[in-house]
Amino acid sequence: PAPCSDPAERLACSNVMSRLTSTFRLTLGACQASPAPPVGSALGQRGLNLMNFCKEFNDRTAAYAPGTPMQVEVRSYADRTFDFDVSTPLSSYFLKKAAGVEKGTSKPGIEWVGSISVKEIYEIAKVKMTDRKLQERSNLRTMCKSLAAQCRSIGLKVYDPRELVGADAGGERSV
Repeated sequence: PAPCSDPAERLACSNVMSRLTSTFRLTLGACQASPAPPVGSALGQRGLNLMNFCKEFNDRTAAYAPGTPMQVEVRSYADRTFDFDVSTPLSSYFLKKAAGVEKGTSKPGIEWVGSISVKEIYEIAKVKMTDRKLQERSNLRTMCKSLAAQCRSIGLKVYDPRELVGADAGGERSV
């Protein structure tokens, strides 16, 4: 259920929303939040409880490999409370990891640094679609097309493994 959907909750939610003092974003490694910067400086200057944030963030990101860069949107309120949403890692992180490359190309469309299969793009799209914000704006097909376009800008060739069956070693095609 959506927050504040119950009529009794709407009044409380409207009071909370009116006390919103700031919204900010952080990129943190999964399971690695600590009171040190950048968490300490971002939350500390707003008077928010660092340890509560670190504990809750680490609990929410336990399903991911430690160090996976997670996007966090934090909302702080006048009474020094906060809430936050953790989004899935950036698409470029997943694409580069699936292709086994550290960084993308400096010459997109001219220089290729690796390749990725359509199946891998589909799997990444399924993970990205678990993100609530993306579910509202996109469907799985659109997400796959977007990821394929992003592959080209990173310098990754997209191929269909079904086309490679029975083909020569040089039969790799870009989609």
